[in-house]
Parts: sequence; structure tokens; C-alpha cells
Amino acid sequence: MRNWMSMLTLNSKLALGAVALGAIALFATPYPGSTVTLDAKELALTVSKDADRVEAPELAAWIIEGRADYRLIDLRSQGEFAQYRIPGAVNVPMAGLIDAGLRRPEKLVLYAADAVRASQAWMFLRAKGYTGAYLLKGGLEAWKDQVVFPVLADNPTAAERTRDEKRRSMSAFFGGQPRSASSVSAGGAGMPGLVTPVTPALPAVAAPPSPMGGAPARTKKKEGC
Repeated sequence: MRNWMSMLTLNSKLALGAVALGAIALFATPYPGSTVTLDAKELALTVSKDADRVEAPELAAWIIEGRADYRLIDLRSQGEFAQYRIPGAVNVPMAGLIDAGLRRPEKLVLYAADAVRASQAWMFLRAKGYTGAYLLKGGLEAWKDQVVFPVLADNPTAAERTRDEKRRSMSAFFGGQPRSASSVSAGGAGMPGLVTPVTPALPAVAAPPSPMGGAPARTKKKEGC
């Protein structure tokens, strides 16, 4: 065990620490039938390699393409879900994961307002044999910053222009609006060396679909449609 730990990179060790903290949180939560088996080494290696993550732009591309080979799970409260949700998501509260009709082989992408809650749910599902469980990397904040309100270069190179055009198109699809790098940096004005970006409020959405079920949207729709 000591030799294995010494071979891990700093990121891997941090990931192992996250797994340990998540395990503590997991067993502190009163899940129905919460007896689980955890392989700490396997989970830590999975986390350290980001093999359990889906990037926000990647998820956005899936939605735009109308892919239906995954299920997007929003772990937040019903109130938070009603205010804003990623298109195609279904609301499954933490305590309802086991009764939500999820299938062990299917691809499940989890997200929440904070990394701890999503990691806790991911760990619980993995320990229960849901090998297709993944996390939205960075959660809802990453979705806001990278998809809905992406930052575009002020004086882009040719490569950056191509990249930013994709970001602009993706942002428009989800009812957002890109931000300029200079406007983001201006958020830290008056505080030398400190940048405090201010992210706009997320677009309003229509009434959410029924919780506990459903599949990702199969057709291209703008945010809130």
C-alpha cells in the first residue's frame, strides 16, 4: 500500500483524499439500503485519471446532437431544479437514487450545485454497481462558465477565432451570451492580482419535466424551450 501511494502524483493523492472525504459523507447520509462496498484504490485511480468525468462542452455537444445514449441527473432540490436546469436533465434527489428506476449498465451523468454532493452520489452509485455513472466536471458552475457564458479572447489568434466561434454558437443555442476576457478581468478592479469574474444570471426556463424518470432530449431545443 505504501509503495502504491508513493507512485501516485500529487493530483492522484488529492483525488484519493477526495474519495476519502466522499466516503465519509456517503456513510453519513441515510440512503435507503445504503450498504455498499468501496474499492478505495480503484475509485481513486478512476478519479485521478478523470475517467469518471464529462466536460461541460462535451455534454453540450451531446445535447445539441440530440444524443439519447445517456441520462442526465440533476441532484439538486426541486426548487433549484425549477429555477434552472441543464436541458434534458431529470430531477432525482439524493435520497431517491435507488428508487429512480436507473439501470446499472446505462450511462448516467450526475451534476449538482457543489462537487461534494455530486461526488457523494457518484460514489454511492459506483459502489452499488452502476458502472456507467459519471460526473459533470465542475458541476453547474462549469456549465455556466464554459457553455452558457463562455469567455472569448479580446485579440484572438486565428486558432482562437475558430474556437471562439464554436463557443459563441454553443452559448446562443442554450440562451446564453459570451463574455469578453477584458470584462471578466474587470471584475477584480481595485484589487491588484485578484480577478473576480461575475457570471450573469442563468436564463429563465419553463416548467421542468416530471422528476424521477425520462431521458435526455432527442431534439435540438434552445434553453427553456
